[in-house]
Amino acid sequence: MSSVRPIHTLREATWPLHVRLERRLDVAARFGSLPAYREHLRGMWGFCAGIESRLPAEVLSGVLPDYGRRRKLPPLTRDLLALEECQEAIGRLPVCGQVPAADDPASALGCLYVLEGASLGGQVLLPVVRERIGVDADRGAEFLAAYGTETPAMWQRFGAVVDEACAGGEARERAVDAAQATFAALEHWLCGPAA
Repeated sequence: MSSVRPIHTLREATWPLHVRLERRLDVAARFGSLPAYREHLRGMWGFCAGIESRLPAEVLSGVLPDYGRRRKLPPLTRDLLALEECQEAIGRLPVCGQVPAADDPASALGCLYVLEGASLGGQVLLPVVRERIGVDADRGAEFLAAYGTETPAMWQRFGAVVDEACAGGEARERAVDAAQATFAALEHWLCGPAA
């Protein structure tokens, strides 16, 4: 058995995909104006709608009791509403259909690893959007604010769950496969096919 924690295995296995996605996102443009930021939120809403519809809540709640709090679609919806997107328009947004299967706890946690990582990244982006376009956790940037001051603790709890649920070799492999497939799907959804 590997002495490397499963959460660290996920990070190592997905790091190149994470770096490539960051390069392709063009953060300066995406978070530099309200229309571009709103379009980014629409894209994330569609991606999270696709992922969360495939994540089995009954499977996840057994290993991650606070999964309901970790869902990304509710804050994304509230952000879009705060930025004057109407509920009807939100309901018509395209939903990503190219998401990995996540029928077991390890695969579901692998998918969720990408979304929970976005919560960490949001902590870096929140001051950027606050300064550049005047949104904050209470108006239009709840998704980026994630769990507020609890974000580091929520990440630590998630890591502990991954370490326990994915300790076995097969479970670790399923988690890695799902995380890599989720990163690839997110990149394709937000940026188009890789060159």
